[in-house]
Amino acid sequence: MRYLPPKVYAHFLYEYYTGKKLNLDNPKEFNEKIQWLKVFYHPKILNQLVDKYAVREYVENKIGSEYLNELYAVYDSPDEVQFDKLPEQFVIKATHASSYNLIVDDKSKINIPKTKRLFKKWLSINQYYRTGQEWAYKDVQPRLIAEKFLKNEDENSLIDYKFYCFGGSAKFLEVHLDRAQNHKRGFYDLDFNRLPYRYVSLDKSISTEVKKPANFEEMINLSEILSDKFPFVRVDFYSIEGKAIFGEMTFYPSDGRKDFIPDEYNTIIGEYIKLPQVEKGQIVTEIA
Repeated sequence: MRYLPPKVYAHFLYEYYTGKKLNLDNPKEFNEKIQWLKVFYHPKILNQLVDKYAVREYVENKIGSEYLNELYAVYDSPDEVQFDKLPEQFVIKATHASSYNLIVDDKSKINIPKTKRLFKKWLSINQYYRTGQEWAYKDVQPRLIAEKFLKNEDENSLIDYKFYCFGGSAKFLEVHLDRAQNHKRGFYDLDFNRLPYRYVSLDKSISTEVKKPANFEEMINLSEILSDKFPFVRVDFYSIEGKAIFGEMTFYPSDGRKDFIPDEYNTIIGEYIKLPQVEKGQIVTEIA
């Protein structure tokens, strides 16, 4: 079914995961509009921006290289990975897909043959057909990158700050805590107050106080610069000892599958996305 034409497949995907009928002619809800963007919004630059290596050039040009994590190496195949030349702690990511990350805090514990088999599996998977025909990934070259291991001294794992940006304006953010042990998440406004909606169960939602990062306003500003002119993009940052480090740009959060709870927020947040005005069935190939 994943090989059906996008306009057809989007209907099956949306209804299967949300239980709702998809209206591509007049989408209203957030995830409806995400499906519309997958089907009709195809500026070529999206291929660069979801590529975890290629996006670095865009970030450098827009906000500066000082916001990029240190890059150790880029590999076209698992056999190119030279573990002996990497530091004791590092991260390796697949450039062409979501959630393919190897976090290494002790190199001595790596099973190299097993790890290379994992990398080979990653590079063999086409992200576009892996899930919901996320168009931005369709022509991304599968590669691996090795980057610096990031950590704040007073935290067990990194906190993700994910800014939801609409037409270059950040409206709210999603915070992720403790991915390694007890992954929790929650939504916050731009004054860093908790918002009354979620898309995960209550036991996976943040229930404790989260300290506002000292460079919060800077991260908002950087997110808005990077998101300029796109109808919607989520821009992710880390704050490492008060320094903002770019994470990634995501055009289809959760593949447009997870509804907000309570239900009315699906339409409220959907209103933030102003879709390009095009003739019915037309493909958008340029950003505004």
